[in-house]
Amino acid sequence: MRIVHIITRLIVGGAQENTLLSCEGQHDAGHDVTLITGPPLGPEGSLLDRAKSHGYRVELLGAMHRAILPGKDYATYHRLVQRLRELKPDVVHTHSSKAGILGRWAAARARVPVVIHTIHGLAFTASTSPLVNNAYKFLERVTAPKTTKIVCVADAMRDQSLAANIGRPGQYVTVYSGMPTAPFLNPPVPRDQVRKQLGLADDHVAVGTIARLFDLKGHDDLLDLAPALCARWPNLRFLWVGDGSLRPRFEARMRQMQLRDRFLLTGLVPPSRIPELANAMDLLVHPSRREGLARALPQGSLAAKPVITYDIDGAKEAVIDGTTGFVLPPFDKTRLEDRINRLMSDPALRQNMGQAGREFALTRFDSTVMVDALESVYRKALLVARP
Repeated sequence: MRIVHIITRLIVGGAQENTLLSCEGQHDAGHDVTLITGPPLGPEGSLLDRAKSHGYRVELLGAMHRAILPGKDYATYHRLVQRLRELKPDVVHTHSSKAGILGRWAAARARVPVVIHTIHGLAFTASTSPLVNNAYKFLERVTAPKTTKIVCVADAMRDQSLAANIGRPGQYVTVYSGMPTAPFLNPPVPRDQVRKQLGLADDHVAVGTIARLFDLKGHDDLLDLAPALCARWPNLRFLWVGDGSLRPRFEARMRQMQLRDRFLLTGLVPPSRIPELANAMDLLVHPSRREGLARALPQGSLAAKPVITYDIDGAKEAVIDGTTGFVLPPFDKTRLEDRINRLMSDPALRQNMGQAGREFALTRFDSTVMVDALESVYRKALLVARP
């Protein structure tokens, strides 16, 4: 098949990692793959070099930006139409909100037989502004008819989209976001060595978080709980993997609480280091307030760590409450503190939940499972489009 993926920007993030794994797997399977992306602008870091290194075609569209810029958006749309007419793909697969809207309209204009869009996170819940959210909801509604299939990384994305009158039930299919699982089972750098590099002693219990240091990721909730948790557990260390614009604010608050030495901040790390850092943890906490299905949840499970998360979006599709970790009522910091305390106090429970989580994640979140599922979606759609 000739496949074109379109994504707004290749920063370090879950949607971008998902897209690259799809491109890599499809290229390795012998398909003609093109990835069209805007500039990788942002403090999160770039995945553009990785994309260019795998052998498929990568094209940079300078006018495509995340922000709404009518002039640039109009130019982006017309360039996409032109390029798709030249490439003549069998399938166009769009990712992220801006590329998802412009790319699907362009694919329809270019008469691409199959147009797929993946919902990695709901654009119409992302802003604190009702006006912005309603604008995205309207755009998703009018763009859905241009879409052959809407892929969701969790059933929760389908349910929320249908409740917002976006698309038809028959358009939706769930394909869980995959990742390479082998590095989590056998990390390239052993746990003891990574912990030593981080300054973790043998008796330290590392409560890990893998997320951008950004709004709505839940770091503030952990900071609210830190004084009581650190006072109760002298061996507790918070290990935060990721970077972002809120880092100076978070560090200032840690210093104000006189707890800066209890937090280990790795800063920006390449995705290849996530398996070894996840293995260095003892439990993973992801108190995010908005996700599609956070990759951090299966990453923690694949590393055989118990996972604590709020019950938002697709979280309960990645964590089995009471078996592989704990799924808490959204933003309930009292229960969040209680579950952290429970796991801090019970190493056997951490081990049992972690092992159960690994076994579960291997069946649902392996990248080869995702790539095979996407190929099935494409082929079934093409059979209808070209009987």
